[in-house]
Amino acid sequence: MKKKSASRSAPARRNLDEGGFFNLRVLIGLVIVLVGVFLVLASLGTFSAFAQSLGKAKQKYEPPNSAVAPFALPLAFDCSKVHELGIDKQDNLKAGLIMMACAEAEKHSSPVSPFNTVSRVIREIFSPLAFGAGDVDLITGTETPLNITQSETFTTANPDDPNQIVVAYNDSRSRTFTGWNISGASVSTDGGSTFTRLTANTSRSPFDGTLGDPVILYNKSSGTWFTVWLDCQCANDCSSFPSLGLGGYKTTTPSDPNSWTHYCVHNSDNDDRESGWVDNNPSSPFFGRMYVSHNDFNVGGGAIFVRVSTDNGDTWTGHQLTNSFIRDVQITGDLVTGDVYVAGLSEGPNGGLAGPRSNLIFRSTDGGATWTNTYTGPTFTPPGRVNCDVNPYFVCMYPDTSDGFNGYWRYMGIGQPAAYNHVISYVYTAHGAGADPGDVFYIRSTDSGLTFSAPFKLNTDATTRLQWQPNLSVSQAGTLFSVWYDERETAGCTIGNPAVPCYRMWASSASAA
Repeated sequence: MKKKSASRSAPARRNLDEGGFFNLRVLIGLVIVLVGVFLVLASLGTFSAFAQSLGKAKQKYEPPNSAVAPFALPLAFDCSKVHELGIDKQDNLKAGLIMMACAEAEKHSSPVSPFNTVSRVIREIFSPLAFGAGDVDLITGTETPLNITQSETFTTANPDDPNQIVVAYNDSRSRTFTGWNISGASVSTDGGSTFTRLTANTSRSPFDGTLGDPVILYNKSSGTWFTVWLDCQCANDCSSFPSLGLGGYKTTTPSDPNSWTHYCVHNSDNDDRESGWVDNNPSSPFFGRMYVSHNDFNVGGGAIFVRVSTDNGDTWTGHQLTNSFIRDVQITGDLVTGDVYVAGLSEGPNGGLAGPRSNLIFRSTDGGATWTNTYTGPTFTPPGRVNCDVNPYFVCMYPDTSDGFNGYWRYMGIGQPAAYNHVISYVYTAHGAGADPGDVFYIRSTDSGLTFSAPFKLNTDATTRLQWQPNLSVSQAGTLFSVWYDERETAGCTIGNPAVPCYRMWASSASAA
């Protein structure tokens, strides 16, 4: 790869983990949601049942009083089944709550305070919140503390009208209402200079029944916008602790919050970690075809599936890529050929720092009808500093033993693929040399994902400090751009002080040709 530049950005908020415990950005939103609910319930005297249930034997987790809904666990949930059901490998909201509750039940022999749990999570996830000049606020309208967190943004621009941009994200404001709705979006009609947060006639987000994990897509063939979320309406269960299918809302007029209509991608009760792509190349034989990849934990302990729609999202056909659990990293398509690729991550038999990890690539050349595992890479050592002890399957980038728990910022090493005219690029994180807990690596295929180059380290620092969680994009001109989190500038930091950042974002660009 011909490296063109490396640059620093302003200090940045900690990003949501792409692979662990519903991601850090989701976790931030969830924590604020939980705080608000906890405070209200505590004031009503209804939370004592929840606290008492946490202190019971770890094999059974008995539900609290129904007044705690919608954050109550399933009836008599058996914590010994978290591995059997694949809950420890999922990063959605439901799985996170179950793992937190079961970990608390195991750790404590007497009732625990819910405020200790919340304060612990808050300490683990908050970091410097300073940003560089020129940022644009996406959030308009009334904010009601404590439901004021938005996180895990996914941005798409209209290729036919670059002034039209939609940003989807997790939005905690609707937790002040009854029913599940922690998803939101903001729309710009002036190229990103200003945004308006979508607010329906109900004074909340227009995306009822959704539980975050955003994907936002634009279908050029029909001029339609699509959101994809974890969706309880596509599981026929929006009860106090819902089942999770895949669905969302679509519209041709994104700035009108009341124009979005619901649809389902996959009816299920155990889906996780979705990603999406649309073939918007008019010259492609599959122009307008839509693809959503995800893990289905009802099949093979978490098999990867791709759902394909040829009729603007009205119907979806499923295609199974793996027989067992491989983490769905991201689906993407070749901007020139229309071939579709899914990146996956093998995380070893027990995850954690032991690993080993391995990158996989799957390819379809017929519009998603058939799929081939074209590449399984060599094993590598996972990045990170400690296993997360609330759920040791996941690796944490930072240790923290201040309250008897250990680790925060869950991340498994996943990255992001990009495809351009048969050249497949992929960035990911692996453990560095010696004591270096993580470096960002780039691999490249010039034969449509059959073979890849040896890993090339993108971060050029000479330190043993952590670089992690890279993203990658490719332009219509074939230019690659990768950005990641980077600790190289400081051996120490002051949390909350932008003048002494713990990390900042660094980037590198190159040509995919």
